Amino acid sequence: MRRQILVPALSLLLSITIASAASAHAHLKTSTPADGARLNVSPAKIAIEVSEPVEPAFSHLVLRSADGREVPLGSETLEAGEHLTASPLMTLPAGHYTVEWSVLAVDGHRTSGTTSFEVMS
Repeated sequence: MRRQILVPALSLLLSITIASAASAHAHLKTSTPADGARLNVSPAKIAIEVSEPVEPAFSHLVLRSADGREVPLGSETLEAGEHLTASPLMTLPAGHYTVEWSVLAVDGHRTSGTTSFEVMS
């Protein structure tokens, strides 16, 4: 009787564990500046933290001004496999900015998204 219950229970637990591991993708945890932030000064860096290690050669940040023009960023650095950072090459004038990010997790899945912030002065 115990075996009739134990085997299906263990099978279910194993299938849930495998499904959870297989569906792990790199999702955005935090961004700097924070999404929707209103800053009094130009940010010194643009950064994202994702939930899974990513491949540095296939993970990128793009900063765009309100008119859609790309704002130059310095070289990207990847710290601890999950923190992607770049610095604007100029002081950002007042305006609305969008950060487009795209990462390739080490599991082979690509994830992308956007955050935005505003420089007030």
